[in-house]
Amino acid sequence: MTPEKQSPFLIKFSNIISNVLNPLFSLLIFFAFYSYYNSNGDFNIINFLLPIVIVIIPIFGWIFWNVKKGNYTNMDVSNRKQRNSLYLFNFFIISIYIAALFYTKQNFHYILIILFLLVLLVVMFISNFFIKSSMHTSFNIFVSALFFTLHPIYGFVWLLLTILVAISRVILKRHTVKEVIMGFIIATFISFVYLYFDINNH
Repeated sequence: MTPEKQSPFLIKFSNIISNVLNPLFSLLIFFAFYSYYNSNGDFNIINFLLPIVIVIIPIFGWIFWNVKKGNYTNMDVSNRKQRNSLYLFNFFIISIYIAALFYTKQNFHYILIILFLLVLLVVMFISNFFIKSSMHTSFNIFVSALFFTLHPIYGFVWLLLTILVAISRVILKRHTVKEVIMGFIIATFISFVYLYFDINNH
């Protein structure tokens, strides 16, 4: 089915789902929830702001700047070759954040989350040489696993949202079904390994 033959409502709904649950916003939602959940009901503003300042804003700024410069086609960085530089920048930013977490002796469980986020990025980067795996799908699968560690119902709800995200990426022609499935497979494997480590460290 071509975009012209799809219903305007379906296209609009897919755009909303895809934009709201893009990788950066999904992580932001989890960081907010995690900061509240692990602070005995008192929202920890510092733990919430640090990843925004050190990780999310720089990555968003990098993408925006490269779109303005013409280096990236769009904010989704849909071009497979263009994504390589985005992955490399992400490695740099996440590595700085991990170093800061170790230096300030933060909670090991939280550091484990960020370490596995880096592992997911590395595997996605390697796969990008062969196929443009869906970052929207893979990141949201991983976020589902993160929510699962807080409560299984949270993880299940986010998994349902991830299915909508995956479908939206195909509807919007940002990815093929194969690319979405590959993102799903990569993130599922990484998530299961993360859950194994998480269970054994509690």
